[in-house]
Amino acid sequence: MSVVGFDVGNDTLVAAAARQRGIDVLLNAESKRESPAAVAFAHNARLLGPHAAGAASSHAPFSSPKRLLLLAARPALVPRDLPRLPFPVHVPADGDALVHVDHIGRRIALSPTHLLAMLLAYLKQLAEADLEAPVADCVISVPCYFTQAHRRAYLDAAAVAGLTPLRLMHDLAATALGYGLYRSDLGVAGSPTFVAFVDVGHSDTQATVVAFDPSGMKVLSHGFDADLGGRDFDEVLFEHFAEEFRDRYKIDVVGNVKASMRLRAACEKAKKVLSANAEAVVNIECLMEEKDVRGMIRREEFEKLCSQLLERVVEPCKRAMADSGVGLEKLQSVELVGSGSRVPAIARVLAEFFRREPSRTINVSECVARGCALQCAMLSPTLRVREYEVQDAIPASIGFCTNEGPISTLSSNALFRRGQPLPSVKIITLHRNSGFNLDVYYLDENELPPGTSTKIGSFQIGPFHAHTEKSKVKVKIRLNLHGLISVESAVLIEDDQRDTNSSDSMEVDHNNDVGDKSRNERPIQRQDLQIIGSIYGAMSKQELLEAQEQEYQLAYQDKLMERTKERKNALESYVYDIRNKLSERYRSFATDSEREQISVNLQQTEEWLYEEGDDETEEVYSSKLEELKKLVDPIENRCKDDEVRTQTTRELLKCIVDHRMAAKSLSAPEREAVDNECAKVEQWLREGLKLQESLPKDVDPVLWSPEIKRKEEELDMLYRNIVTSKARGHSSEDGC
Repeated sequence: MSVVGFDVGNDTLVAAAARQRGIDVLLNAESKRESPAAVAFAHNARLLGPHAAGAASSHAPFSSPKRLLLLAARPALVPRDLPRLPFPVHVPADGDALVHVDHIGRRIALSPTHLLAMLLAYLKQLAEADLEAPVADCVISVPCYFTQAHRRAYLDAAAVAGLTPLRLMHDLAATALGYGLYRSDLGVAGSPTFVAFVDVGHSDTQATVVAFDPSGMKVLSHGFDADLGGRDFDEVLFEHFAEEFRDRYKIDVVGNVKASMRLRAACEKAKKVLSANAEAVVNIECLMEEKDVRGMIRREEFEKLCSQLLERVVEPCKRAMADSGVGLEKLQSVELVGSGSRVPAIARVLAEFFRREPSRTINVSECVARGCALQCAMLSPTLRVREYEVQDAIPASIGFCTNEGPISTLSSNALFRRGQPLPSVKIITLHRNSGFNLDVYYLDENELPPGTSTKIGSFQIGPFHAHTEKSKVKVKIRLNLHGLISVESAVLIEDDQRDTNSSDSMEVDHNNDVGDKSRNERPIQRQDLQIIGSIYGAMSKQELLEAQEQEYQLAYQDKLMERTKERKNALESYVYDIRNKLSERYRSFATDSEREQISVNLQQTEEWLYEEGDDETEEVYSSKLEELKKLVDPIENRCKDDEVRTQTTRELLKCIVDHRMAAKSLSAPEREAVDNECAKVEQWLREGLKLQESLPKDVDPVLWSPEIKRKEEELDMLYRNIVTSKARGHSSEDGC
């Protein structure tokens, strides 16, 4: 079983695998370590990864799966994000964002979860092709700001793709694991070593402070800006040049989807050029209205345009440092990763805040996938990894309430408080005599991306009816490795004696499961209660089954189209191959009429391929290929047999010589039998060769090489039979 980690970004996909010798980043079909996070649809084919990005000129690819997941939860994003996407997105008032595609003559609505499933399925195929083994268990990265609904969407997408995530791991926790596991200089002085990690990604910025010691790592805090990433710096350039081209060339790029795509791609390249150069040029031929455009920008001007964005880069770092309780002077290092981190101005503002230059010792594109693969190795029994504790932190406080009010701990209303260890278990004791609901919610909207709903879900406990007025109900609640809330169990506990203090009080047991023992050892009745959970925004079982069936149909069509493409390519290659051989290698083995007939059929097939046969079924291409082979096979067989006949003749003659030599050690009758048979075979061969040499090469042979080979085998068999009979005769004489 393979051990893999997947980093699903808004812009790129990376897969890594743990092996006995370490962690390897897996290569795609183009031998690249990163793949575009894109899905595209032609009229009868689905394109994934590099193939989707390569078809962008004709079929706008669907990308940014994480942003699409956020759209439904944050309506305020819709007017900001939709214009940036090169494909139409429908965002209903009470549901997921949807994209619509035309596929094999029908209109399909796809949710962000299903698009994400397609990308995970692509990574699964990539990993299986590279590792040459099935892939199921994996660890998948997620941003720290993902809500319960978003995390469940990832698990649903994985289920649709046929994957079993062992953990949804925060991006920077994965980065920190890859950073710390192999280092021996962390926490060796008896106190932990503190390191800050800052990830400026394609669409978001995250910061984390981690404490390392020889036994493991502990995430102390998270900070983020879910709406600030490298694409926002690209957008600054896009708006700058769109306005410049509007004034200079009188064209409105913003209103043209294809022109906007091309300009955004050019601006992204310009940003990368500015990372290493003082100025960059944007030069695009026929951008729109048959106009060539050209623009230039200097790094100083670019940084001035991005001044507000640069100020925002520091905010997640401030939040992470404040929540960690670690002073800047205690940090050993600040590690900068993410595709957007290459902008020099970003490194400069971070250096000013942290009072030190950020380090770039980590591979900014591969660190998350590598860390996920390491975590998968730790959680999987397949590989042995040294003991190393990985403790993450809860990114946002979670509370529970009933219709009688919030469930409070001694310190706050948060049952799971921001910054506490993840995973975590709590046991609450409630006094109830009938079924009730537990509502789950985020306590502080400021701990979530702006505009995100604080509602998580609801758990129905019961129904039941207690004999006492207010019996105890112990509820076990878990925040698991995925960062998901679940009510694991609910137990009704009843005494024969009434509880004298049975007012509506609540108690909380932290991270343990204490039994309910009475000092008088009076009889206690326990009853497991039914739990029905509902998480807002999560797929129902029926929706998940429908998505799995839809993905199965799409995957089947993908395989069918791949086989069809292979058969079409095979037919096309056969046409070119036979045309060349017919004029060279096969020329003397075909009559004039055969060559003419085959040439005509080859020409007709080629014309058909580029006209009405451009889009046919696998069966049609296979049938065309078989028709051509029926014409060519006789000629091909003559040529191949002519090439092999010399070798088989040589082998038969050698066999005759060897048996004649070996027969000298036999008795006279046996030697005579061998010599006679060798003479017959030799005579047969010489007559056959003489007749064959008298025939032209463009007719079927009278002496086929398989016949010569068969004669050799018959002669061998005869010789073995004679030797075996002799050995039996000697054995009988010895016995007498």
